[in-house]
Amino acid sequence: MQYLNDFIQKQILFIFPKQDKTNKIHFHNENIRLLEDDKPIKQISCHKILAIFIIGDLSITTVLIKKLQVYGISIFFMNYNFEVKACVHSNAEGNYILRQKQYVTTNDLSIAKHILKNKISNQSHLIKTPKNILNNLLIKVDGAKNHQELLGIEGNYSKEYFSTIFKNINWKNRLPRTKHDIPNYLLDLGYTILFNIIDAELRLFGFDTYKGYYHKVFFQRQSLSCDIIEPFRPIIDRQIVNSYNLNQISEKDFIFKQNRYFLTFENSQKYIQIFSQAIMNYKEDIYIYIHQFYKCIFNESKEYPIFKIKR
Repeated sequence: MQYLNDFIQKQILFIFPKQDKTNKIHFHNENIRLLEDDKPIKQISCHKILAIFIIGDLSITTVLIKKLQVYGISIFFMNYNFEVKACVHSNAEGNYILRQKQYVTTNDLSIAKHILKNKISNQSHLIKTPKNILNNLLIKVDGAKNHQELLGIEGNYSKEYFSTIFKNINWKNRLPRTKHDIPNYLLDLGYTILFNIIDAELRLFGFDTYKGYYHKVFFQRQSLSCDIIEPFRPIIDRQIVNSYNLNQISEKDFIFKQNRYFLTFENSQKYIQIFSQAIMNYKEDIYIYIHQFYKCIFNESKEYPIFKIKR
């Protein structure tokens, strides 16, 4: 487990291997070094890295993988459509006491309700939902008797939320992973980066990220990470709105084929930088939330953390 002062110094490292080069990364004097055609191009200290995202193909060594574990760095291998194809996580698997308590409390519906209420509160803040409507919605969440009712409440509000926050960008509907329009593509991209950062941090505290509270267990789904990302999703939503308002998003940056949108390789770094910066603006908030969540589960406390999106 790492501490706040260490965490706030961390960076996310994105590597875009050039397709016409032989690309490698290796460990060199406590640094991660990128090589193109065996020539050093860039390097960064291992002490400054939270996670590495590799978009494309390159070679790594077993020495590097071992060192990443020592420094608590997770590495993600993504294709050019930003789908995670493989990963090497840094874990605190020995924290068996935490995991025992996590498994015992996963049927506690109050935690699922808290997570959903936090998400809805942040969403309502962005679209300025009247307080009386928000309060009635939160009362419905408190009165839900099972997860299915919670999912219904979330789904109904999400339709209103997305249609309101994206009303000026030709919004149709939210269809994850279909990439049938540019806003959905960008949501998938931003959420993917945010999800993997949260998953990496949860693992460093020792959580089993496959065992969730709101999202139930499903084969190969990191249900706990799906839970914890929920209050933070509006970070991505608002950034998309801001980027449209600043004319940072252009349809010319994308290609459309087989009824799906794709970013060109040349333009992918631009959008990665937009979302990674938005997330890093909240990296201290993410750490504090997960640390407080860790203490709640470990100490069997009911004072669950709250994330409030900045004005």
